[in-house]
Amino acid sequence: MQKFVIEKQAIAGTLESSDLQIIIDKNDGKGIEIELKSSVENQYGRRIREVLSSTLNNLGVEDARLTVVDKGALDCTIIARTVAVVHRAANAIDKIDWEGLEAWNV
Repeated sequence: MQKFVIEKQAIAGTLESSDLQIIIDKNDGKGIEIELKSSVENQYGRRIREVLSSTLNNLGVEDARLTVVDKGALDCTIIARTVAVVHRAANAIDKIDWEGLEAWNV
């Protein structure tokens, strides 16, 4: 699977119940930074961060700043929103490698 480089700010998701909204932006040379706002952060904050980080890692994203507002999203929703926002920010919405995604997103 190709590595994605964040070229511009992008957004995915909503602020509806059981969803989350991710805003991603460039973070040149500073690695991955995640700002998380969630009403269940004490219970699930670590897991939400793990899912975000592993999805970014699987997509080959090395530098990105994420602002995430969680409204009780399940892991599958977190993964889907992260994949969408990365493709948008990397100008790759017409180049989705479905087989590559399926290889790690089981």
